[in-house]
Amino acid sequence: MAEKTALVIEGGAMRGIFSAGVMDQFLEEGFNPFDMVIGVSAGSINAAAYLADHKGRNFEVYTNYSLHPDYISLNNFLKGKHFIDLDWLWDVTEKDLPIDTELLFEKCIDFEIGFTLNESGDALFLNPTAENLSHYLKASCTIPLFYRNFLEIKGQEVSDGGVSAPIPVERAVEKGATRIMVLRSRPESYRMQNGFDFKIANLVFSKHKGLLKAIKNRYLVYNQSIEFIHNPPKGVEIIEICPPEHFKTSRFTQDYQTLLDDYNIGKEMGKIAIEKFDR
Repeated sequence: MAEKTALVIEGGAMRGIFSAGVMDQFLEEGFNPFDMVIGVSAGSINAAAYLADHKGRNFEVYTNYSLHPDYISLNNFLKGKHFIDLDWLWDVTEKDLPIDTELLFEKCIDFEIGFTLNESGDALFLNPTAENLSHYLKASCTIPLFYRNFLEIKGQEVSDGGVSAPIPVERAVEKGATRIMVLRSRPESYRMQNGFDFKIANLVFSKHKGLLKAIKNRYLVYNQSIEFIHNPPKGVEIIEICPPEHFKTSRFTQDYQTLLDDYNIGKEMGKIAIEKFDR
């Protein structure tokens, strides 16, 4: 049976600058050996630009549009608006930096985007079409609390895909992948703790029991996914590509130089990723 290859991309808001760098390096070197690509949250946007051969698109999003005062704003948040205004970002980038859906979908790569179902807390993975790609990408990025709206997919309210499936590597195995590259957005040593997000969720999402459950369990799911990466099932090879320990970008970083440095780290790791895959 032929080997089935997959690329899995973690989210992480501004930390996505790392996988944007990795995949821009892939594009520079014409590297795309993957049968399937699975992304959640910021990882799904990076995946879409990669599949559409749009080198530099998301570097521009992270280092220009995402630093605009209309995008991430504590002041707006305190006034009852979004802390992360995806509506503003989508309106402006769809006009200025549209993703070439024709180029993306002519590749016939199995591209899935992950969401969290608010009602059950379960992960949902769907293949986008040219018509719904933008909506799916946006829905996968709706970080609960920081973006105040809930979008609907197929009549169901959803949230950020990274809540229920932060590193969707098990999904790739479910779909038959035997050789998987995982692009993470945190250093290899990182393990998630049960912290502030979980406490505040109790207050804010009491009406969304499934979402609340997913937020509370996220640290367990995250750490289990890393365990799975390091101990894959028999017959499955997983190549893990992480930012180094000195990677500085955090979820909401607003410093251009930090983002530029970490994008360049991503590009260097992209070269290493290609070497590891080609061995």
